[in-house]
Amino acid sequence: MGDAEIIPIGTRGRPGRGTGSSRPSSAARSLAAGGKPAAPASATRAAPAKKAPPKKAAPPKQAAEPAVDLPADVQRAPTTTRDRGPMSGIPAADWLSAINHGAREVFGEQWEPQLAQFLAFLRRRVAGDFTVDEYGFDREITERFLMATLRPIAEKWFRVEVRGAENIPAEGGALVVSNHSGTVPVDGLMTLVSIHDHTGRFLRPLGADLVFKMPFVSTLARKSGATLACNEDAERMLRGGELVGVWPEGFKGIGKPYAERYKLQRFGRGGFVSAALRTGVPIIPLSVVGAEEIYPLVGNVPSLARLLGLPYIPITPFFPLLGPLGLVPLPSKWLLEFGEPIRTDEFDAGAADDPMLVFNVTDQVRETIQQTLYSLLMKRQSVFR
Repeated sequence: MGDAEIIPIGTRGRPGRGTGSSRPSSAARSLAAGGKPAAPASATRAAPAKKAPPKKAAPPKQAAEPAVDLPADVQRAPTTTRDRGPMSGIPAADWLSAINHGAREVFGEQWEPQLAQFLAFLRRRVAGDFTVDEYGFDREITERFLMATLRPIAEKWFRVEVRGAENIPAEGGALVVSNHSGTVPVDGLMTLVSIHDHTGRFLRPLGADLVFKMPFVSTLARKSGATLACNEDAERMLRGGELVGVWPEGFKGIGKPYAERYKLQRFGRGGFVSAALRTGVPIIPLSVVGAEEIYPLVGNVPSLARLLGLPYIPITPFFPLLGPLGLVPLPSKWLLEFGEPIRTDEFDAGAADDPMLVFNVTDQVRETIQQTLYSLLMKRQSVFR
């Protein structure tokens, strides 16, 4: 210990621990050596420097082998930044499997046949491989598009309940006469889908002139089987065995104020009765409850209606106050009851030319519908259930 230097603790500027010098202290050297005591300073100074052995040449680098020995057809080249696209790295079979699984989850197990039928339908429409009758009725469009669209509304929104559907003949001509209401003629559409779902027959409505003057509505009306409300077309359809529908109240029925709901207006001059008498088909009265409440009519703008060529401009508690939201009909509970057929084949051949007879039959149909409306209103628990 004769050559060792004793450095007092707390001294500054002298070699040793905490001085900031490049030479480590003996205590630091002992820690770096793995806890072995440091050699004396004199021995450290006296030890001669050893020459490092010459470095051997490094062997040539070899390509890294894969960590797992995979078959040759499974091994892939490493993915580069160029390959990191949205569709890269996923085989087409995996995409098809994912699409198939998702379609089954959303559309059910039968989605493939349904898609094939839809594509076949589009191919037929594009190729013109479909038929329409002389009035423009397109059976395929009506059944696949119109009925499929109206059915959820009838079942879920209005919850239509049909009574007396057995009074509709399974075949042959017949005339369905109904009350008209609702500000917008939704009752006619609900009658179409209800008759088709309960009897399998297509109702052929007789529409007003305004229906066939509107750009999109006229085409859809023709394809769904509607025709102009005139005696000639009505008689031709009835003789051809069609089920024809008529709403004799017209715009006076759907445009009447809410305070006059379920009070039938005039049935015109009885032209529908004359057509039934000439063809000898039965008249089936239909009473509809629930349509009066979908758009409660509380006002009208007659000056604007005349300017636009419309029968009326409706004002309801929600339209035009709420804008397009006011066009959503209220979910009232609907009841449709078909009455017993009124036979016309028992009258003489010239009965259609007798004004008094035509008036009496018209009044009979009107009274039947009115009394049935009162009866249904008494049975209905509330407007919305």
